[in-house]
Amino acid sequence: MVESFFSTLKLELVYTTRFTTREQARRALFEFIEVFYNRRRRHSSLGYLSPSEFERVAATSRLAA
Repeated sequence: MVESFFSTLKLELVYTTRFTTREQARRALFEFIEVFYNRRRRHSSLGYLSPSEFERVAATSRLAA
């Protein structure tokens, strides 16, 4: 799974962006991971839900049980 993540990161951010400073790259990586990848991007291993949606559904299921 890590290889898949790094492939996605490179294709969707690194190869398409020209960074002028390390700080700019650091901020872009943080935003990609924390804002897009962890909250909105759908993952096949999670039933095509975003991680936040998956956690919400799991929490709702635990409360109902």
